Amino acid sequence: MDFSSFLAGFANSLTLVNLGFALLGTILGTLVGVLPGIGPALAISLLLPVALGVDPTAALIMFGAIYYGAMFGGSTTSILLNAPGESGSVMTTIEGNKMARNGKASAALATAAIGSFVAGAIATGIVAVASPTIAWIGIRMTPADFFALMVLAFGTVGAVLGQSMRRGLIALTFGLSIGLIGLDLQTGSSRLTFGIPEAFDGIETVVLVVSLFALGEALYVSLYGKLGGVQKNKFKGLAWMSKSDFKRSFWPWIRGTAIGFPTGVIPAGGSELPTFLSYSLEKRLARKKHNEFGSGAIEGVAGPEAANNANAAGAMVPLLALGLPTSATAAVMLVAFQQFDIRPGPLLFTDQPVLVWTLIASLFIGNALLLVINLPLVGLWAKLLDIPAPYLYGGIVIFAMVGAYVLNNSAFDLWAAVVIGIIGLLFRKFGYPVTPLILGVILGPMAEQEFRRALQSAAGDWSVLVSTPFTVSIYALLALVLIAPQVLRLVRSKQQA
Repeated sequence: MDFSSFLAGFANSLTLVNLGFALLGTILGTLVGVLPGIGPALAISLLLPVALGVDPTAALIMFGAIYYGAMFGGSTTSILLNAPGESGSVMTTIEGNKMARNGKASAALATAAIGSFVAGAIATGIVAVASPTIAWIGIRMTPADFFALMVLAFGTVGAVLGQSMRRGLIALTFGLSIGLIGLDLQTGSSRLTFGIPEAFDGIETVVLVVSLFALGEALYVSLYGKLGGVQKNKFKGLAWMSKSDFKRSFWPWIRGTAIGFPTGVIPAGGSELPTFLSYSLEKRLARKKHNEFGSGAIEGVAGPEAANNANAAGAMVPLLALGLPTSATAAVMLVAFQQFDIRPGPLLFTDQPVLVWTLIASLFIGNALLLVINLPLVGLWAKLLDIPAPYLYGGIVIFAMVGAYVLNNSAFDLWAAVVIGIIGLLFRKFGYPVTPLILGVILGPMAEQEFRRALQSAAGDWSVLVSTPFTVSIYALLALVLIAPQVLRLVRSKQQA
């Protein structure tokens, strides 16, 4: 860690403009986390066209604060409404809503907010220490090594997410196919353009992300979701907890952080896995005198919420150091970097040290702002749940369509947005995960570029793809991830037979 660069970045993040964007991001992040079905990926994607006229550093600070803020806000909906505000808050719903029904909403909201702060602070500190080291390693990696990392991301995310491995890999293949649309940069030949001149430049990534998340979600909710009539638990006052609740929450916060951070670094697809692991661990460790799982255990809120926020921070390590997103929101963040012609990766810490250290320092500031905002104002955030869903999603559709059009002032982008929105609707309807599709679109061209570089450096010798210990280890790990679940399923079926 370059301490002098960190101090310079911290000083830069304390400027009035950057502080203002950090505050705006925390407020917007909490807002989208509270509102059901509107996660950080959707919020950031909607703001991508708007941020074009903003300073890159300020815009990235705002997006990072939205990412963290949505992790905070999602717990409010889970606890009071029994409906997760975003996917990482699903496990919080199990015990948090029962605590609210038992008159312990204040304690549940407090342990979620404080746990998120603790996990976010610890994990962001690790990001500051680990990212430069991983970037130093990344500079020494070969194109074959980077290609292996991207294949690992494709395989693990496709296998882990969704109702089945088959559906995850189908979604990944669909995304890789969309990423091929346009002109081949090396040969100049057109691919999957079907003679449409506007498609020669490919599908705008911003249009795809906005349409897939915003339009797809709005169409799905309007056709199959709940647009009203949901009963919520009333809450007024401040979120706080007793000394006993604090003691019971402390170690779940630490364990949740330990689970959430590494699963954010590796390509595990998002916060669903670490929050599930944290909840399962706390349930197993529950003592008999405090074993309230199933009726409102505070440990079942503290652990998953800490894992959720630590996972979000962990995803920043491979994003900044290697340019490799490990979740849907991290993939949208990568699009934000690319929008400003900034390429995250090993050279980011040497080419633009002020920007990257300002962003990391602002994450500490944003994390503290979130705690200050959430504890006293949680009652105000709860009132946002009274917004009628038709108005909310109607506004999202308008905002998404305007954002898709203003990028190039092109009717082609509008039609592309409509088609992609319908694809997003079908994916949600039939249980296909969206994250593998997004990673396929964004990482597909990058993987193709590294693949070609590797073969060119070896004069077409395919053995270069497995020529280093790193590539061999990565492919062995990928084989384990893909094959082990199938083998275990086969063994269990034979045992049952």
